[in-house]
Amino acid sequence: MRVIKKEIKIGNITIGGNNPIAVQSMLNTDSENKEACVHQALALEQAGCEIIRISVPTKKSLDSVYALKENLHIPVVADIHFDYRLACESVAAGVDKVRINPGNIGSDDRVKTVADTCRNAGVPIRIGVNSGSLEKTILDKYGAPTPQALVESALYHASLLEKFDFTDIVISIKSSDVQRTRDAYRLLSEQTSYPLHVGVTEAGTSRMGLIKSAAGIGALLLDGIGDTIRVSLTADPVEEIHAGFDILNAIGKRQTGVQIVSCPTCGRTKIDLISLAQKVELALKSCKKNITVAVMGCVVNGPGEAREADIGIAGGDGCGLIFKKGEILRKVPEVELLSELLKEIDLL
Repeated sequence: MRVIKKEIKIGNITIGGNNPIAVQSMLNTDSENKEACVHQALALEQAGCEIIRISVPTKKSLDSVYALKENLHIPVVADIHFDYRLACESVAAGVDKVRINPGNIGSDDRVKTVADTCRNAGVPIRIGVNSGSLEKTILDKYGAPTPQALVESALYHASLLEKFDFTDIVISIKSSDVQRTRDAYRLLSEQTSYPLHVGVTEAGTSRMGLIKSAAGIGALLLDGIGDTIRVSLTADPVEEIHAGFDILNAIGKRQTGVQIVSCPTCGRTKIDLISLAQKVELALKSCKKNITVAVMGCVVNGPGEAREADIGIAGGDGCGLIFKKGEILRKVPEVELLSELLKEIDLL
C-alpha cells in the first residue's frame, strides 16, 4: 500500500499523494556546454524521463538552464552546492525545482533568501542528503553515516527551511549501501509527510548498479515508500530511465509498454530460445502497448505457465505455438515464430 505524502507540484507534474511515481535522471555533460546539455536532455526526454536535473556550479552554466527550459517539455531541476546566488538565479532562469543542502549555503539570511525566492516563484526545494555529506557534529554523534544519522541530517535541513515558512519540500537520503538506504528511508518515512525521492547513490556501472538499485528502490517501493526515483548508474543516463521504468514495471507499480515473460530454458527446450527472446525484446523495445508477452521454450508447459500473458509463443522441435491468454491459436514453423508473434501483437 502506498504511503501517502504531501503533494508537491514540480512544473507540469505533481508528485506525492496517489500520483504516479516519477522517473528522473541527471545530465552528465559539461554544464557550461549548453548544446551538449540540450542534446542529452532531449534524448532523456525521448526515453521517457519525467524530471531532469542539471548541475549549476557556475554562472556560465545558467546559459544551459535557459536552453533546457526553451527546448524541453519536462521539469528541470537545478542542482546547487554552496552558492545560494546560483539557486536564486536558477529560479529566475525558470527551473521547476532546486536541489540544495540548506546547511551548506551559509547563514540564515542566505537560506531565507533562497526560501523566499522559491516560494514567490512556486518552486519546491529538494533536500539531498547522502552518506558523504553529513555534518561533522552528526557524524561525531553516531560515529558513522548510520540510517539514524541520515534521517537526523535531513530533518535538520528541513527545519532550516521551515523556520522561514517554506514547506514545499522533497527529501532524499541516499547511500551507496543498499541496506543502509532502505533502513534510512523507512525511518524517515515514519517521521515526515514530505514526499521522498528514492535511490541508491553511486550504485555503480550498468551491471552492479542496476542490481543494487533494483534491490534498494524495489524494496522501498514495495513498502509503499517513494514518490520519485532515480537509478544512479555510471553509464549513459538514458539507461537510468529504462532501468527506472523496468523496476516499476517489475513490481507492478506502473506499466509503460511491453513486459516480457520468458523461461530460463531446460533440457526439454528444442529451439534457440535465448536468441529468440532477445529478438522479441529488441523488436518490442519501442512498443507502447501495455501488454505482457511470453516467450516459452516448451510447448507442453509453455501456454499453461504463461496463461496470464496477453500473447505468447512456445517453442517445439523446429516449430512452435502462438497462444493468447493460454489458449493455443496455431502452430507455426520455428523460423516464423517471431514474425507471427509480431503480427498478433499488431492486432491487439
